[in-house]
Amino acid sequence: MSDSRPCPIIARRSAYVLDLAPGRYLWCACGRSNTQPFCDGSHDGSGMQPMAFEVTRRSGTQWLCGCKHTRHAPHCDGFHNRLPPPEGGG
Repeated sequence: MSDSRPCPIIARRSAYVLDLAPGRYLWCACGRSNTQPFCDGSHDGSGMQPMAFEVTRRSGTQWLCGCKHTRHAPHCDGFHNRLPPPEGGG
């Protein structure tokens, strides 16, 4: 049996470090959005969906995953450090 889940595009090989105001947000899980790390609807047809999350108070800096492979979405868990190097080097 194979894993047929869609694979996200790596938008960035580091976290998005943001101070977010209280409110609801949609984190881009597919990596296609032009408004990273937030969803802009570019996931349509990808088989992936954004993740809704809420900031209830201004509680400091949020570290949101840029590589889209975190196990603690939408927050960065450092998985980008374990990704293979990009094709072509840099």
